[in-house]
Amino acid sequence: MNRRSFLKRCSLTAAIAAICGYPLLVERYLFQVNRYQIPVAGLPPEFEGFTIVHLTDLHYGFLMPMVVIRHLIHQANALKKDVIVCTGDYVHEHNRTEQIDRVWPELSKLQAVHGVYSVLGNHDHWADSSRSLDWLHRSGQDVRHQAVSISRGAARLWIGGAGDFWEDDPGIDRAFKTVPPGETKILLAHNPDTIDTAYHTRLNLVISGHTHGGQVILPFWGPPILPVINKRYASGVVATEKTMLFISRGLGWAILPVRLNCLPEIAVLRLSRQLLTVDESCAPNTAQHIGATSRPSNTGRKLIRPF
Repeated sequence: MNRRSFLKRCSLTAAIAAICGYPLLVERYLFQVNRYQIPVAGLPPEFEGFTIVHLTDLHYGFLMPMVVIRHLIHQANALKKDVIVCTGDYVHEHNRTEQIDRVWPELSKLQAVHGVYSVLGNHDHWADSSRSLDWLHRSGQDVRHQAVSISRGAARLWIGGAGDFWEDDPGIDRAFKTVPPGETKILLAHNPDTIDTAYHTRLNLVISGHTHGGQVILPFWGPPILPVINKRYASGVVATEKTMLFISRGLGWAILPVRLNCLPEIAVLRLSRQLLTVDESCAPNTAQHIGATSRPSNTGRKLIRPF
């Protein structure tokens, strides 16, 4: 092999390594803060601009070490917001409790003026349902099958929680059974397919995760794998027949430890009064960023550069 052939092979090898290494070692750690304007039908004027920080799918464990989890929690606490909501899959392990016992003391450090509210995801049940439910209750963040009210003047909105779509009873009507008719209701549901189940409660907004945005988004194709029944439910703001839905791209990984063209995110949701009907207000799977609606969804402030 002459010198020229050797350099060509080295260049090719380096290029292949870079292409393969980027989704595995780089993009998974390019966490962003993305801000969304969410139109909410029936939102009281007093809650115009009410701000929710949303964390989901941390998947603490292999390739998501505790130093990253602590940093993300610190960043969430530092953001200006009214509440923090978390929608499950805090751990990655199956049939074990070690990760549950380590991550929940850190999740319990989340703080917001009007509280922190959480539900569980399928991975939390796969690790250990009983231990996850115990920690959820002990944290003081538990809204599974129940709802809490937040007041501004004489106006109220309610935040309630669903059980996981795969591993629990969604229990949407149960969550809001004590809420007076006509009040604004926000549902936390790990899996966005939850809103297509049978229930009678009128929901004004559903906040979900689970999909990771697909983790890998191919140009002109989209995500090859999307773990939901309704393939419209990928990420961003989705107008459904029943309610407005927000799906975060989440922070961790599942199946394969890669991300491509799908940066992980902490979502900051600013609520606004909806003037249009649900069907007219927002095109499916389009993220509406405050002050920058024409910018692509992968905009935001990077929090952690790769290790």
